[in-house]
Amino acid sequence: MVRLARAMQRKEKAFLYVDTHAGRGRYDLAKASEGDTQARAPEWPEGIGRLWDRADAPPEVADYLGLVRAFDLRHGNLAPEPRFYPGSPRLAKAVARPQDRIELWEKHPEECDALRDEFHGERRVSVHRADGYAAIRACLPPAERRALVLIDPPFESQEEWRHIEAAMDEAFRRFPGGTYAIWYPLSGRVPAADYLGYLKSLGKPCFTTELALAGAGTGIAGCGVVTVNPPWKVDDEARAIVGYLATVLCLGQEAQGSVRWLVPK
Repeated sequence: MVRLARAMQRKEKAFLYVDTHAGRGRYDLAKASEGDTQARAPEWPEGIGRLWDRADAPPEVADYLGLVRAFDLRHGNLAPEPRFYPGSPRLAKAVARPQDRIELWEKHPEECDALRDEFHGERRVSVHRADGYAAIRACLPPAERRALVLIDPPFESQEEWRHIEAAMDEAFRRFPGGTYAIWYPLSGRVPAADYLGYLKSLGKPCFTTELALAGAGTGIAGCGVVTVNPPWKVDDEARAIVGYLATVLCLGQEAQGSVRWLVPK
């Protein structure tokens, strides 16, 4: 998402950023490890923890790490390990220019309340408590005539792909030239092959970036992002990112990163 936003900013003209499943904006990693009723092993050491002190990251990853470190420090963490982690809304705000605009959608009441508190009083940021898929109809086409839309659902339902497909049908009707990024898990429970075939059939330039950290039979083995109407050279940046992360974050010998065009430009 950071790379896509940076690429959109190669042009001076403003753009709209839409986050359909925004979450709460920031996360306290120390609090998350407490669990709801009892302590649990924290997840961050196998993720951001493996990247935190590395000095060999490619520029694309180093940019992201710099944003996370700055956010963590700004919220008062002076410890050597990370604590305050920015969600996609905070990353978007960190890279946004004064002319760019941000629309954040979150349907879960507690998460949305936290999101509103996080962005209270901040200019050019709107927070909506509603189903994120409704953002497509509400926000597009944008006044700026340029848009980056992140669709990052929890995939709690077997119907998630159907919802995404309907949202993308609406998006292509309303604003076919927008840039769309759709996150998905690499899991046998929610296979992506049919949906990727649907996107391919539409004929829009798009590629998929996948990062597999473990072999089959391990639940969620990794994740992917489909980018539709990608800005110039973002696929090269994606290759650098997943190539590095596959090495640093690998959980098994089958770890790999890949970038594959579904419909070339």
